[in-house]
Amino acid sequence: MAALALRSVLRTKVHPKTGRLCYSSSSVSTVKLFIDGKFVESKSSEWLDIHNPATNEVIARVPKATQEEMLAAVDSCSRAFRSWSETSILSRQQIFLRYQQLIKDNIKELAKSITLEQGKTLADAEGDVFRGLQVVEHACSITSLMLGETLPSITKDMDTYTYRLPIGVCAGIAPFNFPAMIPLWMFPMGMVCGNTYLLKPSERVPTCAMLLAKMLQDAGAPDGTLNVIHGQHAAVNFICDHPAIKAISFVGSNQAGEYIYERGSKNGKRVQSNMGAKNHGVVMPDANKENTLNQLVGAAFGAAGQRCMALSTAILVGEARRWLPELVERAKALRVNAGDQPGADVGPLISPQARDRVCSLIQSGVDEGAQLLLDGRNVKVKGYENGNFVGPTIIGNVTPRMKCYKEEIFGPVLIVLEADSLDDAIRLVNNNPYGNGTAIFTTNGAAARKYTHEVDVGQIGVNVPIPVPLPMFSFTGSRGSFRGDTNFYGKQVRPVLHIFCASVWVSTASENSPIT
Repeated sequence: MAALALRSVLRTKVHPKTGRLCYSSSSVSTVKLFIDGKFVESKSSEWLDIHNPATNEVIARVPKATQEEMLAAVDSCSRAFRSWSETSILSRQQIFLRYQQLIKDNIKELAKSITLEQGKTLADAEGDVFRGLQVVEHACSITSLMLGETLPSITKDMDTYTYRLPIGVCAGIAPFNFPAMIPLWMFPMGMVCGNTYLLKPSERVPTCAMLLAKMLQDAGAPDGTLNVIHGQHAAVNFICDHPAIKAISFVGSNQAGEYIYERGSKNGKRVQSNMGAKNHGVVMPDANKENTLNQLVGAAFGAAGQRCMALSTAILVGEARRWLPELVERAKALRVNAGDQPGADVGPLISPQARDRVCSLIQSGVDEGAQLLLDGRNVKVKGYENGNFVGPTIIGNVTPRMKCYKEEIFGPVLIVLEADSLDDAIRLVNNNPYGNGTAIFTTNGAAARKYTHEVDVGQIGVNVPIPVPLPMFSFTGSRGSFRGDTNFYGKQVRPVLHIFCASVWVSTASENSPIT
């Protein structure tokens, strides 16, 4: 089924002997748009190449959707909204119950598409899909999430009821680093609440989103309830400006996130914007050494560091600084390779430009006086010499004034600071402008409690290096990492972004009775 789905969302050729999809230069596939329930070839004159990060070969082309195509997509959402919003909540729930099963059945195929376009290892790619699947499963509990409120006898002979109602067309702008998880943060919650959805996946990794759209159609979602467009700046501006779009979800860089939040908000839209991060792991000398070192290595270098919740900064407190040589040795043991190769621990970065930026930030640390304890810039991968690889890198003696500390590196780089006490470590974390996630490694309950109560960060782990909450809780990035008033998924949201509340006062008095 997955192979047929892939052929429906891409224009491809199949090898006559192997039956595999061809990605040679003589047969480059083109990604389609998904408009009004149909996968359609774009009429655009502007196309972008999609590269395999492990080889830099062009494997497909994605269109910059034309103005007419984007208008057709949002008009389709608008037309579908009336009937979809009036569809019973149980019927919407059933569609997403079928949808989560289709995702489960095709998790490996989805992961392969992610590895091909994004570069992460197959294990990381399957995790990408699985974390998105958890949100779809959470969306299936919508019958509880959408419960309203009632207060009888608010005054004599008067009751008050609150209804949760969909707001209209919602839109999502997704990044390249999680091609499955982040789109699945977006449209399932919006749609199950009765809204229709316009999705713009990253132009670098569009195929997984297209497969997810096909599976949603197969699950029974009516035509027009989900539309998918492709593009860059013009598509983002279209979403921020079009009056039919009532809410926007975004995950990505600070520069883009600030822009989308400001432009969308000025146009009266609800906007939630998850942006950059600089996540710290505070290592206390009483921590479990074996567990902590393993956790640091996995959290810093997994997914090649290309995640907003990567634990990219370690603060070694007191005697814990003596663990640094062992940390370096464990990082050295990680295997750098193409993501689909057996045993790969660290895959390539998304593009040559990303690789150059990471290498430049590493060099800036050296130039400013940091100590390069492990240098991954010259790693060579046999058979993939043209890939965007950077091996695990560790920079010691870093101070807060350095560029490599102040900027999000977004690569397999761990920078290390030192602190004399827990109070010093807390000050370091709180002085950093970002507030996505942090962790403390300790066996001391008092230290853990102090840290969780005094650190000013949205998500905190105690001996948990990447504290991304499950969907029944909220993703609570804060400060410089988030703009908006409602975070993604969870109880705190209770799909607030996707609904509005209507309060109805009902008089129970007879015609001749006074209401007081």
